[in-house]
Amino acid sequence: MNIVSIIEKKVANKSLTKNEIEFFVNGYTNGQIPDYQMSSLLMAIVCRGMNEEETFHLTQAMLDSGDKVDLSKINGTTCDKHSTGGVGDSTTIAIAPILACCDFKVAKLSGRGLGFTGGTLDKLESIPYFNVNLDQETFCDIVNHVGCCVAGQTANIVPADKKMYALRDITGTTKSLPLMVSSIMSKKLASGAQNILLDVKFGTGAYMKTMEDAIELAQAMVKIGTLAKRNIGALITDMSQPLSQYVGNALEIIGIVKMLNGEKSRLYEENKEVATRLMALCGIDLDKASKMFDDAIDSGVAKHKLIEMVYAQGGDASYVDHPERFNLGEKLDVVASRDGYVGYMETCDIGYAVNLLGGGRMQKDDVLDHGVGVKMQVNLGDKVKKGDVLATIYHRNKNVEQASQLLAKSIFVTDSKPLSTKTVHAYVDKNGVTLL
Repeated sequence: MNIVSIIEKKVANKSLTKNEIEFFVNGYTNGQIPDYQMSSLLMAIVCRGMNEEETFHLTQAMLDSGDKVDLSKINGTTCDKHSTGGVGDSTTIAIAPILACCDFKVAKLSGRGLGFTGGTLDKLESIPYFNVNLDQETFCDIVNHVGCCVAGQTANIVPADKKMYALRDITGTTKSLPLMVSSIMSKKLASGAQNILLDVKFGTGAYMKTMEDAIELAQAMVKIGTLAKRNIGALITDMSQPLSQYVGNALEIIGIVKMLNGEKSRLYEENKEVATRLMALCGIDLDKASKMFDDAIDSGVAKHKLIEMVYAQGGDASYVDHPERFNLGEKLDVVASRDGYVGYMETCDIGYAVNLLGGGRMQKDDVLDHGVGVKMQVNLGDKVKKGDVLATIYHRNKNVEQASQLLAKSIFVTDSKPLSTKTVHAYVDKNGVTLL
């Protein structure tokens, strides 16, 4: 067996065997297969695709390339959620304490932001002293005592994906369904939870631009998770506008605190759907799960649970009770140039505006300013007049003119309302697709 014959076989549109897939995954991870040959194979996969069996074997081979998180020491029902990424997507940090005070164990490994999407770890690190670098024993101890913990992945979790994704990113091979599915699912399966809810986004602020593409991706991931004997489902959610009004690291923590205090918003709506669907995967009736979510928020227990998690991970928990303590930048308003309705947003550009201000990364070693960002003052469908504030920029005089121009161009005021402003559109599980 050799890599050239495997490349030729895939170019000829033939299915690869389990052994062939394991050969190239292990060979590339160990440095025996060079970048130029792996690039050729990746492009062949982009052009020719992979069937369900190949995708499963690719996921499994990537999963087996490194360590797996052992959650056997956690007492209780473990659950996890994954978002395909978006602007203002603060779901993880809000959902973890909500599920924890409903007696579920949330052992969540997250990543950092790159491009127009913010990273969960970056947002948490806007809280002074918050520690995301935990060994596995400490991680499990916090989950057992608090009910939830959000930490960074260890260096040896799915090393095949780290190496392959870096190559895909510079060779134009990121947009391939089997490669996307195996990348996401290998990490989710390595994280160890039995119950997994995927949040698959589409729209102008997501990698999948249409609902149909998002459903196709969700169905493929659900199939892989089911074959791996996990309870798994996927929500199809809209990213045609930021999920939270608050976009930026410290700003998003402020938005989460407001949500946990009961403020209704798109973030609240999505968190409720994610929480109830995830609890249903764990065997709870949907109506009962909905009530459990409401009780966790209304009683204040969910906010207190977030404080517990922050304290357990070394953070200054006073910032949750007093979010006004965050050191935010100066304010600059972006206003409407005409009367009309907020009809369309180029959502990814709102994320890029935050990057320009210093709140996000375009390269992995970029240093973040946690106190800059954007607060959206309007939602899609809102009626506005000329001069009304569309968004407020928080800045420290870095690229502020470019960011304000980009932001102004990303929010379109039109003569008519958009046809839909729904947040959650469908649910996918092993039984099929349910429109919501």
